Amino acid sequence: MPKDRQLLFPFAAIVGQEQMKTALLLNVVDPGIGGVLIRGDKGTAKSTTVRSLAQVLPDVEHIKGCAYRCDPRQSKSLCPDCAEMMASDVRPECEKSPMRVVELPLSSTEDRIAGTLDIEHVLQTGKKRFEPGVLAQANGNLLYVDEVNLLEDHMVDLLLDAAAMGVNYVEREGISFEHPSKFILVGSMNPEEGELRPQLLDRFGLCVEIRGEKDLSVRTEIVSRRLAFDADPKGFTETYAEETRRTKARVAEARESLLSTVADRELIAMASHVSLHFEMEGHRADITMVRAARANAALDGREKADKEDIAAVAPMVLSHRIKRKPFEESKFDAGELRICLQEF
Repeated sequence: MPKDRQLLFPFAAIVGQEQMKTALLLNVVDPGIGGVLIRGDKGTAKSTTVRSLAQVLPDVEHIKGCAYRCDPRQSKSLCPDCAEMMASDVRPECEKSPMRVVELPLSSTEDRIAGTLDIEHVLQTGKKRFEPGVLAQANGNLLYVDEVNLLEDHMVDLLLDAAAMGVNYVEREGISFEHPSKFILVGSMNPEEGELRPQLLDRFGLCVEIRGEKDLSVRTEIVSRRLAFDADPKGFTETYAEETRRTKARVAEARESLLSTVADRELIAMASHVSLHFEMEGHRADITMVRAARANAALDGREKADKEDIAAVAPMVLSHRIKRKPFEESKFDAGELRICLQEF
């Protein structure tokens, strides 16, 4: 295990917060779910959990030496250099390396995020020179934005657009450049510090609400594990090495089996029925619910998604999309969901 990963608190050692961990793993299994927004009080292990996810991220194949880590299997999503190489029938040398958690500093400028074009170089040589930004590093990885609610809206729009399209497009002075930027967007925030616009909330596939533990025994275990890790990071991490290995293997297997995991017409009808019941606008919630249910089944090693998968993922899909009045806190009614699903 690389040295920098040893210093991360083990993902397997995090106590409680099962919904947050599940939401993250589901997005790794199927990045098409659309990312996850983690909302919660300070000190509830939001950042710790996201960063520790790096320990269980699967290995992915990419073209060696490519600044964007292009996937050789995605011939329609290659950077200009890799596309030119593939078009000339040159077989690229590939390698496997783990997905990474790429963090976006809150102070980042638009150029730092999207990258910059050297206009002077273009004018002098006629060739484009692009300085990659965070969106280039994020391709094929997980992009984490802590305190996403404090980013300017146009910055959030930029991230969400790139995540949705899988491409980062930069234009300066009539000169343009684009490169693949497919990533899993994870944002975390403390609602006390401000909210995201409803239009931006809807763009996150899943959302989970995190609260501090109220159970004495659970709180005691959280503190005990943290103190044990601080006292001996390497020894504590080794204690959870086998569980970490099993989780990583489970995620990799789920990614491989995802396309063969069945989400039949009845499941789709179930998701749409739930969306209609909770008065969802558009179809984004329906699609996300089906994808998340299928990923949940794959993560459990099952060949077909069913009602229990819908019940498991629906709160994460719907909670941030439910309409609410100004100053009214939206709450998802799990009991209402159970009644709704009884019709199937």
